[in-house]
This record gives sequence, structure tokens and C-alpha cells, in this order.
Amino acid sequence: MAGWLLLIHQIPPKPNYFRVKIWRRLQRVGAVGIKNSVYALPATEQAREDFNWILREVVEGGGDASLVEARLVEGLSDEQLQEAFRSARDIDYQEIANQARELARGLPRKGEMSGERRVEVEAQLARLRKRMAEVAAVDFFQARGRMGVEALLAEVAEKLVLPPPKAGKAPAPEEKPRGRTWVTRTGIHVDRMASAWLIRRFVDPEATVRFVDAREYRQQPGELRFDMFDGEYTHEGELCTFEVMLARFEITDAALRPIAEIVHDIDLKDEKHGRQETAGIEAIINGIAMAHREDEARLTRASALFDDLYEYFKRKRRSD
Repeated sequence: MAGWLLLIHQIPPKPNYFRVKIWRRLQRVGAVGIKNSVYALPATEQAREDFNWILREVVEGGGDASLVEARLVEGLSDEQLQEAFRSARDIDYQEIANQARELARGLPRKGEMSGERRVEVEAQLARLRKRMAEVAAVDFFQARGRMGVEALLAEVAEKLVLPPPKAGKAPAPEEKPRGRTWVTRTGIHVDRMASAWLIRRFVDPEATVRFVDAREYRQQPGELRFDMFDGEYTHEGELCTFEVMLARFEITDAALRPIAEIVHDIDLKDEKHGRQETAGIEAIINGIAMAHREDEARLTRASALFDDLYEYFKRKRRSD
């Protein structure tokens, strides 16, 4: 971790609009408050420029401000602050997701809408995509909600095009790869944890799993990407990556279905399945992410969890 930039500022009590104006500036650049009047950003040149502009605005408005470069030594940890950034962006993504779902619910099947309605929906979709781009630009630590929103927006866009001609018969299930390198984003959480476990246990037991920075990654020949934007295996419509892989490889093991429902509800936060086990599993997944910074360590812990959860549902099904 390269460190943090902290903007420490004091704003005069009057006028009220000035305080709101500065707060909105801080939100726009993605800053997170860690104490009263202390906001943080990762120590990058762009963050330094953003904070300097805000600092100047505070001072010109009669306030006082300092810009500090710091490392966290005691108290708040780097991982905790990174999680605070993810949580802030997840709130933003959730707001966009709610609007996208509301828009999708009001749409007919593909191609069945008037030209006027299509123009209206395209304008609404463009606004959501613009907002999505704004949030993604300040999503410094790859918040969990991003992929779900991208899938929802893609679903809306899909309903705006005419359906392709119907194929003569359904496509055959995909052949399971063997000994391939599977790539996903760093900072794995529930869908990437579960999907990597599924790959190693049910799809490609000889798989090598790599964790990469999505902004710097360039695909190498033979690599398969999962739970990544434009990946070979990622969200489709309102399905998380785990569900997509079950369908694409036609994995029909009944004990995996409740796991898929739990992963779906934690990842997409839409409470579609509402299983009673979901809240407890989510707490454990969050605990794994908080306790382990390295992705391979997270995957090791999560794989043990999913092994046991699979065994539970397999035996439960036999006893029902």
C-alpha cells in the first residue's frame, strides 16, 4: 500500500450552502471520512490534485485546510480503510442497481416497445451508465457491487435490441477445461470465492487460479477470466458468476443449488431467494475478507467453508 492522503479542514459555520458544497466535492472525488472534517484518498497524483483543488476552495471560502500524506500505524488499518471505500461505493452501486431494476421491471420483452418508449428508455439507460462511470472512476478498491450493476445495465440494454433468430436446437453444454489458468480480480469476495471453489472442485481440478488488478491486467493466451468485465464466465442478466458456470457446464448436483442461491443473494443483494442460512454465511465471508488480505489465503478459508456447506446440503437432502 503506497499510503494515504488526508485532507484536514475546518469550514466556517456560515453560509450553510458552503459546507454542503465542499461535502459534495469530496463525494465526487470518492473521498471517505475517517473522522470529523478528516477525509482520505489513496496517495496518487490524481488524488493529490483533487484534494488540492478542494483545499484551495475551502481556504478561499474563509476556512482552513491542510493536506497530509500518511501511513496508518495504530488503530485504523489499511484493510479497514479500504473496506470503508468499498462500502461507500457499494452504497452508490446499490442506488444505481435499484434504479436499473425499476427500469427493467417496466420493460416488455425484447423488441416489443414503441419508438417513443425506446427513446425514453435509452435516455434513462444513458443517465444510469453515466452515473455508473462516475462511481467506477472513484472505485479505488473494486467494490463488490460493481459487477451486479454492470449485469443489470446490460440486461436493460439487451431488451432494447431485436431478438436474434431462434436457433434450431439448444447449444450443447460446454466441455470442461483441464489444467487451465483461471483469472479473476483481486480482493475476492463471495462470488469469486465460490466460483474459484467450483472451478477447482467440479470444473477443472488441475486449475491454476490467478488474482490480478483488473485495471492493469492484459489477457494472456489460454487464460480464462471469471467474474471480470468481458470475462468468459461472468454475470449474465441477474445471474451471478457462480450460477452462470453451473448453467454453462450443466452441473446439476442438487447440493449446489442452495449454495448458488446463497451466493446470489449475498453478491447481488436482491434477496431473491431469502434462504435462512444467507445472513450467517455472509457474516463468515465478510470475516474471511477482513481477516485475510492475501487472496490465496481468502480462497483457502472460503474453500473449506464451501466444502462443509456442500457436505451439509448433500446430507440434508438425503435425510429429507
